[in-house]
Amino acid sequence: MIKTFDEVIEKVKAFPKMKVVGVCMADDAAIGGALSAEKIGLATPVFIGHEDEIRKILNEMGEKKEYEIINVDTAQEGAEKVVELVREGKVDFILKGHIETAVLMRAVVDKEKGLRTGRHMSHMSFEELPTYHKILTITDGGMSTYPDVDDKQKIIENAVEIYHRLGYDCPKVACLSAIEKVNPKMPCTVDAAELKARNQRGEIKGCIVEGPISFDLAYSKNAAKVKEYESEVAGDPDILLAPDIQAGNILDKTFNFAAGGRMAGFIVGAKCLIVLTSRSASAEEKYLSIAMAALANQ
Repeated sequence: MIKTFDEVIEKVKAFPKMKVVGVCMADDAAIGGALSAEKIGLATPVFIGHEDEIRKILNEMGEKKEYEIINVDTAQEGAEKVVELVREGKVDFILKGHIETAVLMRAVVDKEKGLRTGRHMSHMSFEELPTYHKILTITDGGMSTYPDVDDKQKIIENAVEIYHRLGYDCPKVACLSAIEKVNPKMPCTVDAAELKARNQRGEIKGCIVEGPISFDLAYSKNAAKVKEYESEVAGDPDILLAPDIQAGNILDKTFNFAAGGRMAGFIVGAKCLIVLTSRSASAEEKYLSIAMAALANQ
C-alpha cells in the first residue's frame, strides 16, 4: 500500500534515470516539474516548443545547464514530434506542457504515426488526501467521455494493471454512483452492478469490484456502518471508477483545490505513459506525475 507521494519519490530515487520529453514546454510549471524530477536523478528532460521562450524560462530559473531543446513553431508540430521520439525509442514517456489535450491526443491516436496499441486509453489520477489513509485513484476524469459498460471494464483493467505494477496484489475498485442500489433510470448503477458481476464471474481479474456504491460509503467506513452497507471495499478502495468524465474531472479538481489534496496523473493504454495534468496544474503536480509514471514504468 502506498500512503504518500513522499514514499513514491523515495522509491524512484533508486531507479535508473529515464528520459521524459515535454511538449510545448514554454510553461514555468511544466519546466519546473521536469527540472525537479531531474534534480533527484529521476528523469532527463527533453524540451519541445519555442526555443527562445524555453531558454528564457530556464534563464529566469537560474539554470545554466545546456538542455536538449527541439524548436517547433506550432503545438501540432510539437505533438507530432514527441510521438515520433517515442516511436523511435528515444524517450520513455511524455510530459504534457502548455498544450491542449485534444491537440496532443490527436497525434497520439493517429492510425498511421501515433502510439496506439489496440487497447482502450484512459486517464488515472492519483490523490494524496489529508483525510484518507493511502493514495487514492480516480479514473477516468480526463480521457473517456461517456464510457459504456464494456469501456468501463477496460478502464478498470487498465487501472488494475498499473496497480499490479505498483505492487498491489488485489486492488479494490469502487464503481461510483449517487446511490448504492440498482435503478434502471440511472444507467451508471446498472453498469456498476454488471461490472461487479463480471468480477465475481472471473471476467475482470486481479481485483475486487464493488458497486453501485455512493462516494460516502466508498470513502468512509463509518458512513457504511451507519447505512449498514457491508463490503470489504467500503472505506478502503484503491480505485474510484467515475461514471463519466464530468464526474471524474469534478471529483479530481475538488480533491485538489478544495480538499487540500496533492495530485498526479497520466494516461495509460498507449505505447508509453503520457503524463497529463491540467494546464493550470502546479510544478509540484507535474513533478509528482513524473514520479508516479516512473514507478509504474518499472
